[in-house]
Amino acid sequence: MCTVSYHINIMKVQQDLSGKYINPFTDFGFKKLFGTEANKELLLSFLQSMLKIDGQITELKYLNNSHLGRQKHERGAIFDIYCETDCGEKFIVEMQKAKQKFFKDRSVFYSTFPIQEQAIRGGEWNFKLNAVYTVGILDFVFDEDKDEPDKYYYHIQLCDTETHNVFYDKLTLVYLPMPRFNKTSDELETLFDKWLYVIKNLQRLQNRPKALQERVFQNLFHIAAIEKLTPKERRAYDESLKHYWDMKNVIDTAVEEAVQEKEEIIKEMGKEIEEKDKTIEEKDKAIEEKDKIIEELKRQLNQ
Repeated sequence: MCTVSYHINIMKVQQDLSGKYINPFTDFGFKKLFGTEANKELLLSFLQSMLKIDGQITELKYLNNSHLGRQKHERGAIFDIYCETDCGEKFIVEMQKAKQKFFKDRSVFYSTFPIQEQAIRGGEWNFKLNAVYTVGILDFVFDEDKDEPDKYYYHIQLCDTETHNVFYDKLTLVYLPMPRFNKTSDELETLFDKWLYVIKNLQRLQNRPKALQERVFQNLFHIAAIEKLTPKERRAYDESLKHYWDMKNVIDTAVEEAVQEKEEIIKEMGKEIEEKDKTIEEKDKAIEEKDKIIEELKRQLNQ
């Protein structure tokens, strides 16, 4: 099984390397599309289409994505993309390729950095905060929500568990489990639909679909064209792509080994149950033979 997974991923690497557009799930592809000043329009459009924000996001400023703890012993964080609107709202945007046991805890932890840095040190401060948004584009699904196979958008804020009313709207967590987004190009209705479609399918497309006629997507397909990359960018992309598929292969192999181990355990349990059934059957036969002997002895005694 692991050998099959390895060969499948090798084929995918070759397909991506020979494809027409970059893979957004690679570090290079994600930051090329959304993490550069020159392509800021793409990120602005994506965020505006996704978030429930009053008014338009008119401007974004990229910030330092490396954050150290306030003390030397405190843990720091490095975000994929960290930016700020002209109104002071903070955005963390991350592409999460591998499932983590405490991913939600990690998201909350990362959200604390943009909150803490708003504190005014050495002077008076009334604790007023600007909104913080943490956006996770996920290449996996949450195990606890397997009964909701069509849910590909999570918009989370602090709420009252009794009334379900939003209690605090300045901290928002958004998760987008991409494996659950399965709309075709003919089914795209909103700008948000179109962005999710592009993110999930860009590396497999040969041309810009008719549904993606907006100017922002025209720019995106121009930027994402592999033939437009400089030799240095192409080397960086190839390396990033190989790293992405290596990681996917490790994950797939671990899953397959876990499934195989589970199947072997079930097989062994089946053997044990079968042996127990045989033992019970043999005991039943022995009891039946004893009953026959006793009945025969009774018959002889009564003659």
